[in-house]
Amino acid sequence: MMLATIVTLFLLPVAWLIATAYKPAAAMFTSPPTFLFVPTLDNFRKIGTLYDLPSLVRSSLTISIGSALLSLLIGAPCGYALARSRSRWALAIAYLFLGIRTVPAVATLLPFYLLMRDVGLLGTTAAVILIDTVLNCAFVTWMMFSYVRALPPELNEAALTDGCTLWGAFWRVDLPCVRSGLVAGALFSILFSWNDFLYASFLTRLDSKPLAVALVTAYGTYDISWGTLGALAHVALIPIVLMVVALNRFFIGGLVRGVH
Repeated sequence: MMLATIVTLFLLPVAWLIATAYKPAAAMFTSPPTFLFVPTLDNFRKIGTLYDLPSLVRSSLTISIGSALLSLLIGAPCGYALARSRSRWALAIAYLFLGIRTVPAVATLLPFYLLMRDVGLLGTTAAVILIDTVLNCAFVTWMMFSYVRALPPELNEAALTDGCTLWGAFWRVDLPCVRSGLVAGALFSILFSWNDFLYASFLTRLDSKPLAVALVTAYGTYDISWGTLGALAHVALIPIVLMVVALNRFFIGGLVRGVH
């Protein structure tokens, strides 16, 4: 009962925001508030005329998936190398990677803005992909370091005895054993990039802005367009929810069971 109450409290704002997307204007500010109303698609028709939704979704997917792929490409071998390293500094370096993810985003905004301007990437999705990759790669490195360290070292030794190179042992033995961790790391990277507002709002142009930035346009000078906000939030939720549902088995296994 307690668990159901806690889950309900956490999901109630989400349910309310989704319901707002289907509320007619007359039912938006009823007192007391209620979920009982005649649903309408007017808010979705409105955002279809005000926003270039395909472009917004495409930018969000490009940034999120691009950052996740680069983070895995760099972070997985890096975490593996640290886990298999015999250096006494390996653990300290792994904690350093974890510390990078805790740096406030606003503290790195100006340096990255100037860097992207100097290399000619300011105003493009590539700029956001690169900065998100820096942060997400540090998180993936830490995850892979923890997962690979949990593997029995005999697996790696047996692969090397059978003639595998270090790369072959990583690719054929260790990597399949930590696939749940890879999926969990990829999903977290996608979620971090999908919800990123600060970097995306400053490093992109109008034609390359993602959904997270478009959401703020529902806030006017004198009021908030709640129907528009609800409809845009609805659109922003759908791809992430579908992705998590599709990969749920691996995601839960990566978080709860670890290596299997």
